[in-house]
Amino acid sequence: MRLLEQIRLDMLYTQQTANSYQLTAMKNINFSGELNQEQLDAVLHGDGPCLVLAGAGSGKTRTVTYRVAYLLEQGVEPGSILLLTFTNKAAREMLERISVLVGPGAKGVWGGTFHAVANRLLRSFAPAVGYTTGFSILDEEDAKALMKAVLKDAKIDPKARRFPSPAVLKNVYSFSRNTGITMKEAVEMKHPNFLDCVNDMEWICSEYQKRKQGANAMDFDDLLWNWLKLMETQPAVASQISSRFQYVLVDEYQDTNALQARIIAKLGEQHQNVFVVGDDAQSIYAFRGADVKNILSFPDTWPNAKIFKLESNYRSTPQILDLANASLSYNQNQFEKNLVGLKDPGIKPTVIACPSARQEAKYLADKILTLRSQGVALANMAVLFRASSHSQALEFELMKRDVPFEYRGGLKFFERAHVKDVLSYMRLQVNAKDEPAWLRVLNMQTGIGAATASAILEQVRESAVKELQPLTTELIIPPRGQTGWLSAQSILIAMGDGTPGAMVRAVANSENYKNHLEAEYPDWRDRLEDLEQLAVFADAYPDAPAFLADATLDDASFRREKGGGNDEERLVLSTIHQAKGLEWDTVFILHLTNAGFPSPRALEEDGAVEEERRLFYVAATRARNKLFLSYPQVMGYDAMSFCRPSMFLEELPGHLIENEQLARFASVSNGSASFADEDQGWSDDWSHDFEEPTIELDRYGNRRKSIGRATNDEVKVTSVWKSSKPKKDTPKISFLRDIDEL
Repeated sequence: MRLLEQIRLDMLYTQQTANSYQLTAMKNINFSGELNQEQLDAVLHGDGPCLVLAGAGSGKTRTVTYRVAYLLEQGVEPGSILLLTFTNKAAREMLERISVLVGPGAKGVWGGTFHAVANRLLRSFAPAVGYTTGFSILDEEDAKALMKAVLKDAKIDPKARRFPSPAVLKNVYSFSRNTGITMKEAVEMKHPNFLDCVNDMEWICSEYQKRKQGANAMDFDDLLWNWLKLMETQPAVASQISSRFQYVLVDEYQDTNALQARIIAKLGEQHQNVFVVGDDAQSIYAFRGADVKNILSFPDTWPNAKIFKLESNYRSTPQILDLANASLSYNQNQFEKNLVGLKDPGIKPTVIACPSARQEAKYLADKILTLRSQGVALANMAVLFRASSHSQALEFELMKRDVPFEYRGGLKFFERAHVKDVLSYMRLQVNAKDEPAWLRVLNMQTGIGAATASAILEQVRESAVKELQPLTTELIIPPRGQTGWLSAQSILIAMGDGTPGAMVRAVANSENYKNHLEAEYPDWRDRLEDLEQLAVFADAYPDAPAFLADATLDDASFRREKGGGNDEERLVLSTIHQAKGLEWDTVFILHLTNAGFPSPRALEEDGAVEEERRLFYVAATRARNKLFLSYPQVMGYDAMSFCRPSMFLEELPGHLIENEQLARFASVSNGSASFADEDQGWSDDWSHDFEEPTIELDRYGNRRKSIGRATNDEVKVTSVWKSSKPKKDTPKISFLRDIDEL
């Protein structure tokens, strides 16, 4: 009780200090002149539980900041206002705007992320949940290191037996805590192959929890969990916190998880002034634990809730919004909204059907450079995609043309660990003495640690044999490493002297490597998709040395040279998830195929297709003036597959879009298809840059003369940010089979 009394006195002092600021001259704000009617209604009438449905580009941040300013103007104490956000950047921006609006009277408002506010409260109340106020906070690396130590003490070696890595274990445990589901349910959702390990996983996580508390340390999940524990198990503390915050405002409410929703409900128990702002149409983070049901069920949770809708869009042209509204109308579980554009009319969004992923990349690169020449800065354009694997062909095309770009959403394609894994296997096929490649391959194997790998490498160095197959048969492997060695050897044998694409698939399709990915990475499924794209790309090369040279040299060259430009000269490549909240003049959304967007996994999960459609909506509403939607009609070479456009494209009414068909007739080349132009085909220069010789067939299957294809003459491209220089020679690639094979 002494602790509670001291905290009460501290709070009283803070409130008195805040009151002194209220005495200073506050700026007079003309709310009706600075807000539209939708925003004004929410700002002036936001007492009690309120749900503000803020459509994309409708002035959400403006509404929240003016609401706080209005409360301060009405004499509400700054310290009794709590503003919760999801990023530190958003919190800083809102608090700065409030300060500009109100002046010194804004000092004392509580604002920050859920985790930051939790930390601030727990610095006072931690003893009530078994910690001291001087507790440490573990970042992600610290947490994984501690989880690894617990595994080691339990004598569980993920490399010696099939068991999830510390990173995977931490991810599954975090997901279960934030969503309120059991560990078994979380494993079943994210890593079903480890269901037989659930009991051991639960025990490890229990020990991990004990170790943290014994060390007086919390990870990020503990901050929220212990905050909720205070609110649900300590009535006196909960009452004090809830009564202190007379007004609770929450930004991006659609992104809350079950844990956060429960915290907000407890915070609003005393005063009922819970003002949440969000857009169910932009709920796209279910994989992190966000639950769209939190915002959809808000009127049920708070029966007397007022609902305000912000539907006036200041960002995009009416044509872009018409497309976004039409797409979203197919979702059943949503609040009805209809964004209305306030900008002058623009051009319709364009849908481009491309013969292949490579030609899609060429088209996009050409269009980007054309727009740049017309005055649109590279930094004012973005290429968005559903999965990181979808950008690979474009990344390579941009590298070849010296177009600088900034990649958001992870590492560039050839820098990713799993891509480097496969390239290491391929390097051994080309050079059996490649020590770094051996080191990477060996370190992936069960039972092979640093000492065993070192012993194997010593034999490799001393051996006079330079061919891979005889070399692998003469090596002496310690007993403990036999299982892992046989695994690596089976993959190397399966690769043989196949084509580059076949080599990639031999690694990616092996059960041993799949098990390695699932054990090591929470996003293992996405990584397998990356490797299929790598295989498709590798199919275009005649042999492994040519492929490895381009994969290594072009990427390394681009990494060295890209620093020559500044931020204004960089095109943005981003996953859609990373692009949320941002906007550009021109947006390209690529790889909109039936097998790429929505994600194939979404078709198997309840509600997942609706989330994928929301993801498409988010992507489309990032564009201010121009929107291009493209897809390849054919994927693969040796394993050719025809692609339908995404269901999200097929759902769009024809009058809302402009269609561009780059080619009309299918042609067969090495088992793949391309498309030949005819009377109304494209005649832009890009179509003559297709360097792949093909045998073309008309609609009746008869061989026809190639139209609009490039000769072997090199196509000249110009760098957009450095002086022009001759392109380095690239391997001349042919996909012709013997005519008898056709």
